[in-house]
Amino acid sequence: MCVKCKFAFCLFKYFPFGGLQRGFLRLAEVCLTRGHQIDVYTGSWQGEIPPGLRVSVLPVMGLTNHRRCQSYAGRLKRCLKERPYDAVVGFNKMPGLDVYFASDTCFAARIGGRSVLYRLTGRCRGYLRLERAVFDKQSNTEILLISENEKERFMDCYGTPEHRFHLLPPGVDRDRLAPRDAAGVRETLRSELLIGPDQNIVLMVGSDFRRKGVDRAVRGIASLPPDLCAETILLILGEGKEGPFKRLARRLGISEKVRFLGGRKDVPLFLTAADVLLHPAYEENTGTVLIEAMASGLPVLATDVCGYGYHIERAGAGQLVPSPFEQASLNRLLISMLTSDKKYQWQANGRAYVSRTDVFGRAKQAADFIEQVAAC
Repeated sequence: MCVKCKFAFCLFKYFPFGGLQRGFLRLAEVCLTRGHQIDVYTGSWQGEIPPGLRVSVLPVMGLTNHRRCQSYAGRLKRCLKERPYDAVVGFNKMPGLDVYFASDTCFAARIGGRSVLYRLTGRCRGYLRLERAVFDKQSNTEILLISENEKERFMDCYGTPEHRFHLLPPGVDRDRLAPRDAAGVRETLRSELLIGPDQNIVLMVGSDFRRKGVDRAVRGIASLPPDLCAETILLILGEGKEGPFKRLARRLGISEKVRFLGGRKDVPLFLTAADVLLHPAYEENTGTVLIEAMASGLPVLATDVCGYGYHIERAGAGQLVPSPFEQASLNRLLISMLTSDKKYQWQANGRAYVSRTDVFGRAKQAADFIEQVAAC
């Protein structure tokens, strides 16, 4: 087979259920179908390697995340010197990129209110160094942006020229669309989970439980009126440290109401079977699961810090918890959504919005842009 172009795809770590990782894999698959060679450089890889990908796991050193990230960047630099590529594409912030797929928020903006002592720590200086390598006004890295919210923050912090930002649409897989036999799927999954047809399923999807606000979700379930709480289950899909949140649920007396189901490949079934998607994130560059829920006809309750929160607002497909966050506000909105007669309107609005909005084209447009950069 004749290879059109050779691309290096670079990310700190790969595991099957991360949003960044799913975006990376979908883009890699599109590029492979177009006849390009994809060499992946990563510090760790979990799970099977898809056919066609050439994966190199680089040995990285360090006891902390920022040390390992810096070690990875150094190893990668040496590898790229040895092998020429038509384009080097990064999914984390690092030096030497032609294109950065911007899945993360602006670190410099996030630490704006932190102390001078924190800014002197190795962690802070290390992450700022990696971010500056991409966004400094002297850098030549082109930026594929998946959240309009972050552009102004990067420009304010680094003086990044606006012409280097290129906004992409959301990247939802079409298997998130509601199946024809939605009622049958809902009944089957609920039966497997021993959840009654009239019980409420509040669903959370996402790894990094602290950042996604699992503690807020647990407190929200505990705040429900006794009769409503008795008929409600919180299901959490994704990978993360469950211990702190299980202990919180136990302290609040709702252990039996909170289930951690791990990373799942059958997320669409849960989107169909649930009653509300809850996404009370502390910070979230995008929140692709918000769009996935709309595609499946699942009403959404999310914090307004989510980059894709405006889609929920435009569609009329749920409600947003306003900033600054207050647990009492989330609690009130959760009760409202579980008891509201607007449920079917939220469902219809979400599906209609997805049908008239490009929410599937991210990987294709990203591949088009990388080809332009590489002059393929």
